[in-house]
Amino acid sequence: MYTNTKLYIDGDWKLSKTDQVISVLNPANESIIGEVSKASLIDLQASVESAENGFKVWKSTPALERAKILNKAADLLRERVEDIARTMTLEQGKPLKQSKIEVLSAADIINWFAAEAVRSYGQVIPSRSHDVLSYTLKVPVGIVAAFTPWNFPINQIVRKISAALAAGCSIIVKGPEETPASPAQLVQAFHDAGLPSGVISLVFGDPQEISTYLIEHPKIKKISFTGSTPIGKQLASLAGKHMKKVTMELGGHAPVLIFKDADIDKALHQIINFKFRNAGQVCISPTRFLIEKEVYEQVVEKIAQLVKALKVGNGLDESTDIGPVIHSRAYGNLKSIVADALHHGAKLVCGGEQMQGEGYFFQPTVLKDVPLTAQCMNSEPFGPIVICNSFDDYLDAIEEANRLPFGLAAYAFSQNNKTCIELGRDLECGMLSINHIGLSFPELPFGGIKDSGYGTEGGSEAINAYLDTRLVTVSA
Repeated sequence: MYTNTKLYIDGDWKLSKTDQVISVLNPANESIIGEVSKASLIDLQASVESAENGFKVWKSTPALERAKILNKAADLLRERVEDIARTMTLEQGKPLKQSKIEVLSAADIINWFAAEAVRSYGQVIPSRSHDVLSYTLKVPVGIVAAFTPWNFPINQIVRKISAALAAGCSIIVKGPEETPASPAQLVQAFHDAGLPSGVISLVFGDPQEISTYLIEHPKIKKISFTGSTPIGKQLASLAGKHMKKVTMELGGHAPVLIFKDADIDKALHQIINFKFRNAGQVCISPTRFLIEKEVYEQVVEKIAQLVKALKVGNGLDESTDIGPVIHSRAYGNLKSIVADALHHGAKLVCGGEQMQGEGYFFQPTVLKDVPLTAQCMNSEPFGPIVICNSFDDYLDAIEEANRLPFGLAAYAFSQNNKTCIELGRDLECGMLSINHIGLSFPELPFGGIKDSGYGTEGGSEAINAYLDTRLVTVSA
């Protein structure tokens, strides 16, 4: 059963003041499964007023007490994993097993930041004078406005909420209209854990209207956005006009460098399973497969074999490997990307055709020998498409990997220690995983460089984005 989603403001679930709603679709069958309330400007004003009151309470709550509430919310997520995961699969489409992993991972993230809440240390600074004491305090920045996408309805929100709450901030989240119910269940877990009213608000509605209102509002002190690079640049520009602190986790176009000395079978098993997670709708999804020329044809053939074995279907089926893409626009965009690549001279190895029946299912696709002029070589395909090209040597691979203005994630496979060390120095990215897949754990800094954004959303660095440093110097 799918539950309609209301706005969460001042510790209560409320309908919009205008009673407007947005329909929610199941991408597996294109049916309307529910609706979500659409926030009005009156609702947004109420959320800011509530967040202001919540901040006054929360910033004064001892860090240990904040940590206890966060840990309780994590426990509740684990208890409710089955129901929340089913809701997520209904509205987002990803296989149920992946939805469960997302919920459980969210609980781990909350636990991590609960521990960080009690480790926000200041510093005593040696003074030039015997009777002067100088020190710094870490203080919460204030009310946070966060904007999150539909591809990971809980994971993307929980990183922002957990860091903000650990720091002592209140937060207003503009959630994804495509997938509102699963983040609502996340917020419900915090509510049931005893979070004071106003510390979290969750709203949905017109993205431009909400982002403009919140970013320009003088009470909002910090912005965090996950989404596309073009939208991120617009929001960062608006935030800059109002001197707001910003974290941006934007799009990527992750290269995968496969060298001839790699353990090919082990590498492909890991990277292909990861590539088609969430139907490839992942910002750190490996997209450009750069393969050393001597093993190129062999590797492409093995990739095709693995891809053909993947089962596409309804995410509620436990045997499904790949669910639908999120909506008709994404579906149409993928068809256009494949057609453009073939027009420019790429070769279709497998997939690429429309799947029969209802739902936004797109065949997992492998393209090879794709010219640099093709659209998919220059912009993120954001779907179940593998792009294969060969390289001659190390420098050739690095040049192509770094060619684009994006720098989020990169992957590489080689059994040569010198190559692995040099990759860490030469690849222009915020995150690099060599000989395994391991970028998304709570303790690791998650973020990009170049047009993929700035700031991190994991590890010990993440909480600092929600804290200000205050210098205090006292003369006796």
